[in-house]
Amino acid sequence: MTVSPGFRERIALYACLTSLTSISIDALLPGLRQIGADVGAAPPLSTQHVISLFIFGMVFGELLLGPLSDALGRKKALLLGLCIYALGTVIAMRATSLEMVILGRFVQGIGVSGPKIATRAMIRDQFEGDAMARVMSLMFTLFILVPMLAPALAQGIIALSGWRSVFAVYLAVAGLLGLWLVTRQPETLPPARRIPLRPRLLLSNGRRILSNRRVVLLISATGLVFGAQLVYLSTAADLFFDVYGIADTFPLYFAGLATGIGLASFLNAKLVEQFGAQTMARFGFCGLAGAGLMMLAASGYWNGRPPLPVLMITAFSAFFAIGVLFGNLNAMAMRSLGDVAGLGASLIASGSSLIATLFAVALGAFYDGTTLILAAGVFAAGIGALALCELAVRADATPVVALR
Repeated sequence: MTVSPGFRERIALYACLTSLTSISIDALLPGLRQIGADVGAAPPLSTQHVISLFIFGMVFGELLLGPLSDALGRKKALLLGLCIYALGTVIAMRATSLEMVILGRFVQGIGVSGPKIATRAMIRDQFEGDAMARVMSLMFTLFILVPMLAPALAQGIIALSGWRSVFAVYLAVAGLLGLWLVTRQPETLPPARRIPLRPRLLLSNGRRILSNRRVVLLISATGLVFGAQLVYLSTAADLFFDVYGIADTFPLYFAGLATGIGLASFLNAKLVEQFGAQTMARFGFCGLAGAGLMMLAASGYWNGRPPLPVLMITAFSAFFAIGVLFGNLNAMAMRSLGDVAGLGASLIASGSSLIATLFAVALGAFYDGTTLILAAGVFAAGIGALALCELAVRADATPVVALR
C-alpha cells in the first residue's frame, strides 16, 4: 500500500525525478572528450550532439508521455518513461561508435520525458497560481545540487572506470527513483478526471491548447531561455579548454556557475507569492539580456577571450536570471491549461525543447573556440524571450477547457 508522503518528501521526490534530466546532461560533460577519443567522431556529428540530440529525443517523449499521463495516470506514465530511459542507457553504454552513443542518448531523451512531464502534471494536480510557482522554485532549488555535484562526481567515476560507468550510474538512479515512486507517491489524477487516449480527441485538445495565444508565446519564450542554457551546456567543456586551458578543474567552475540558478530559485520561492510570477519573470528576462550584453561587449573587446573572472561574473549573472525564469515561466504557461495539464505539459515541454534544440544546434555550428557564440546566444535569448512574454501577458488568460 502506498503511504502518502508529507509536503517536504513530495518536493524532494519531485526534485529528484525532475533532476534526472539534469543528471543525464551534467554528469556526462566531463566525459565528452573521452567519448570522442574512444569511439571517434564522423562529421557532421560531434560530441556536441551527445547533449543536443538528447534534448531532441525529449521532444518526442514529451508528446507521447504527456497524453499517456492524462489517460493512464501520472505514475504509470512516469514508470514507462523510466523503462524507456533504461533501454537508452543500455544502448549508449554498449555503443562502439558515436552514432550508437547518440542513438542511446536520443532514446534516453524520450524516456526522461516521463519523469519530467508527469512530475509537472502532478504538481498542477495539487497546486495553482503563485503557489505552484513557489513549489516549482523550491523544486529547482533542491535539484540545483545536481549540476553542482554531478560533474565532479562523474569526473572521479570516469577517471576510475571510464565514461561507460556513468551510464551504469544512470541505470541505478532510475531504478531507485522508480522504487521511491511506487512505494511512496499516490496517484494524483483520479480515474474520473482522466481523458481517454483517442487520437481524434488528442488532436482536438491539442488544437485547443495551441490556439491559445498566451500558451504558444510562453512556449516560445521558454524555448529561447532553455536554448541559451543548452548552448552553454553543449559547448562548455570545449570552451573552458579552448579559451582557458581548463580540463581537470572544469567541474569546479561548472558548479560555481550552477550556484547562480540555485540561489535564484531559492530567492524566487521566497518572493514569488509577494510579487507574482509575472513580475519575477520580467526581472529575469531583463537580467538575462543584460548579462548577455555584458558578455558580448567583453567578448568583442578581448577578441572572444575575456579574462576568466569576467566570463564567470557575466555567466553567473545569466544563470541567476535563468534560475528566476524557469519556475515562473512554467507556472505561467501551466495555469492556462485547466483540465489538460498532461497534454498541455507535453506540448509546452516538447515545443520549448524543439525551439531550444534548434537554437543551440544552429549557434553551436558556428562555435569558433571563443566566447562570442555563447554571448550572442544569451543576449538574443533574453531580448527575444522578453518580447514574447510581454505579448503573452496581454493575451487572453482563460483556461483551456478539455473535450472529453
